[in-house]
This record gives sequence, structure tokens and C-alpha cells, in this order.
Amino acid sequence: MRYVFIVSHGMLAEGMHDAVKMLSGNESDEIRSLGLARDMGADEFAARFRELLKPLQPEDEIILLADIVGGSPLSNAANVIAEEGLLERTLMIGGMNLALVLTVVLAKDDADFEEIKTDLLEEARASMKVFAVEAAAGNDDEI
Repeated sequence: MRYVFIVSHGMLAEGMHDAVKMLSGNESDEIRSLGLARDMGADEFAARFRELLKPLQPEDEIILLADIVGGSPLSNAANVIAEEGLLERTLMIGGMNLALVLTVVLAKDDADFEEIKTDLLEEARASMKVFAVEAAAGNDDEI
């Protein structure tokens, strides 16, 4: 089985998790999230993340998504993954957005890590666009 772990500062991870469940219909236990709360130290975050890993079996794989590359949630989760001997079975990506997380959840079982990594990075770049709305010509008082 391939699990998706979402980590972030604050409640972003839980919000992403909730939005992805709504959009994908995937309510499974294969998607897990953990946010680093304001009053939570690195040791507590690591302990909670370690608990999320407990159900994994030796053949399971992890896709770890984080809000910021080099941020505390990603760094601490990566340290726990290394301590648990799971690095070889883990793909880690920082700089997530909702489109990227949704893509991972929908396609996580359809390709190997190298294909997923390539597709995700292309998808993330393609999903960033300027959104502009043109104002209608005419009287400024009309809405």
C-alpha cells in the first residue's frame, strides 16, 4: 500500500487533507496529516508523526508532502522516517498546493516514484497561473 502523509506549519495540513477528501471522495486511512501547532515542540511533533507511521507494513511506501522545503515539519518528519528505516520507500516533496496534493492522492497507485515525481513537478508548475478579471467598460457606479 502507498500512503500519503501531509505535514505543515499550523493547520494547513489538516485543511489540505479535508479539502482533498471532499474533492476526491477518498476517505481512506491511506491519507494522513499532521500540522505543527504554535505551542508544539519538535519532539512532540516527531512523536505524533511516529504514531502516524505505526500501521505501516514492511512493503508499504510513503509519499510525504510538506508546505515548505527545509521547514520544521518536513525536516522532523524526514528525521523520523530515517530513524524508522523508511527512507528508501519514501518520496518527499516540499512546496505543496491543493492541486499537487489532489494529484498525488488520485494517482498515487498508478506509477512508480520517479514517474510520480516528474509528473508532480510538472503539474505544480502548470497549475500556477495569474488569474485576472477584466473590469466591464462603462459607468463606475454600475456593478
